[in-house]
Amino acid sequence: MQWHHERQRVLAENVANSDTPNFRPHDLVEPRFDAQGGNASGGATLAMIRPTSGQSIAGFEAFSHFGQNGNGGFQTRPAGNAVSLEDQMLQVSANQIDYAAATSLYSRSLRLLKMAVGKA
Repeated sequence: MQWHHERQRVLAENVANSDTPNFRPHDLVEPRFDAQGGNASGGATLAMIRPTSGQSIAGFEAFSHFGQNGNGGFQTRPAGNAVSLEDQMLQVSANQIDYAAATSLYSRSLRLLKMAVGKA
């Protein structure tokens, strides 16, 4: 849930900077888990992965499809800004849905635990 909260902040910054010259949108790197739900990188804590793509800032990565004119890309504007408001708003909506699903699962599992203990 914290990851979704932080991602919402990053996406909001992308939307807020949609008219800033030479701004590139950022996104958080999604955490990876193994089949048992543990950290795929093998560590005890879940650290953000530094992306290997061109422009990266600790925990953030620029979308690699911006500046391309392929099927999934958008052109960079003459001022150098690569923010697509439509794409950012779709990501905000998907993030809200994922956050709501995580909240629902958390509350249901908490209810099950309370029922098992006999406090429900």
